Amino acid sequence: MKRISLAIAAITAVVFALLTAPAASAAGVTATFTKVSDWGSGFEGKVTVTNSTTSPLSTWSVALDLPSGYTVTSTWDANHSSSGQTHTFTPPSWAGPLAPGATTSFGFNGSPGNFAGVASCRLNGGSCSGSGGGTVPGAPTGLSGTASASSVSLTWSGSSGATSYNVYRNGTKVGSPAGTSYTDSGLAANMSYSYQVSASNSAGEGAKSTSVSVKTGTGGSTGTKQAAPYLYMGWGDPPNPATVMNATGIKWFTMAFVLSSGGCNPAWDGSRPLQGSADANAIAAIRAAGGDVVPSFGGWSGNKLGPNCSTPEALAGAYQQVINAYHLKAIDIDIENSDEFENEAVQDRILTALKIVKQNNPGIQTVVTFGTSTTGPTYYGNRLIDRSKALGANIDIFTLMPFDFGSSNIYNDTVAASQGLNNKLKATFGWSTAEAYAHQGISGMNGVSDQQEMTTTATWQNITNWAKSNGLGRLAFWSVNRDRGCAGGGVVSNCSGIAQGDWDFTRITAGF
Repeated sequence: MKRISLAIAAITAVVFALLTAPAASAAGVTATFTKVSDWGSGFEGKVTVTNSTTSPLSTWSVALDLPSGYTVTSTWDANHSSSGQTHTFTPPSWAGPLAPGATTSFGFNGSPGNFAGVASCRLNGGSCSGSGGGTVPGAPTGLSGTASASSVSLTWSGSSGATSYNVYRNGTKVGSPAGTSYTDSGLAANMSYSYQVSASNSAGEGAKSTSVSVKTGTGGSTGTKQAAPYLYMGWGDPPNPATVMNATGIKWFTMAFVLSSGGCNPAWDGSRPLQGSADANAIAAIRAAGGDVVPSFGGWSGNKLGPNCSTPEALAGAYQQVINAYHLKAIDIDIENSDEFENEAVQDRILTALKIVKQNNPGIQTVVTFGTSTTGPTYYGNRLIDRSKALGANIDIFTLMPFDFGSSNIYNDTVAASQGLNNKLKATFGWSTAEAYAHQGISGMNGVSDQQEMTTTATWQNITNWAKSNGLGRLAFWSVNRDRGCAGGGVVSNCSGIAQGDWDFTRITAGF
């Protein structure tokens, strides 16, 4: 919504304009950005395009690079597209040629507020000033890359006149280094990625280099291939994580659950603060013991952020608060309750928010976890996958929860569900079988499930072996709190309902 008042209108008379040219000396076509208003949580911007030539201007394109963390939330009087922090505006379908000496303008709202100005502005690929502000640099040459299991290191020859460079992975901008090298991290193992690089200066961005394809190694890393069972500090007599790590060799935990504490505000269980809580203390203990965590947003119970955050940008901001609080390498969105999983608007909001998170946090890994049938994703699971591609969400790992079927053979159903997901990912993204498995995960339920299914330690060992041999990207189970023996077949919060040793399931998972 545009927020304009008489007071703001008075202020706009003196508000700054970035990348302008004086009217008396303007030559050619110019574009001028002005911040119209700013209300703390957002701002309104306006761009005026002026045709100072003697010929009609048939069309134009204005590209604005916003500072990291800022995004455009709505636009009027122009078409809008974005790639990373670059937002491109073109004339609406009803606009005709811009006559000689004429001007046209468009506006947009952005988030958050306290906006200091656009980082750069390009009009039709050149300077917005229209005052002969130099020549865009040529395309870099000699692009090459070397890979580990989870990263690609790129180098190239510099372009004359360049002040910075832009790195594109599979067509999406992922970095803007000042020098002639860049490391793209947080990648899946055994995957091929296509890269291009362009050079920029005050006149704008030049042409992209020829592309180079680089394949990551076949190994794994804790940041890419996760063995990360769920640990819940608000329930089930939570164990000391360092004790579990020392006894089992596990390094990563999926921390449950970040919920809404009211509106679009994240908190553990919706009540415990991000700092100074048992959860924060557990994370510190895990890291002190050489491990790390994947906070999980959602779960079955409680008040979720997805329905409470009204826009993708607001939801991404809630995720960002948690990312910033713990300097995270990965997040998990456990989207299982019907108010998120079976709500198409909320599904799209979550996926778009994750796209924003990926753009603002290069290298972070995003995981979505959801229920399944015995043969693969259900209607809403298939929709989630289809929409993730359509929205460009760039999800790293799609994790199934293959339990609560009422099954008598949880191993067979887990494998069948995972093979069904593999077929869906191949059909949707064009991946090979191995590439699809690298983007898959399994999150089981140890011991007795809610439907009285039985997953013994032997069954979980077989599932772990299958996941490892097929190169899956993630293995988890619900939960470490329950990874203690209590034979009797009941479902309780602090033991598995079967005879077992303490932490047996965690120990098996660590072998993944």
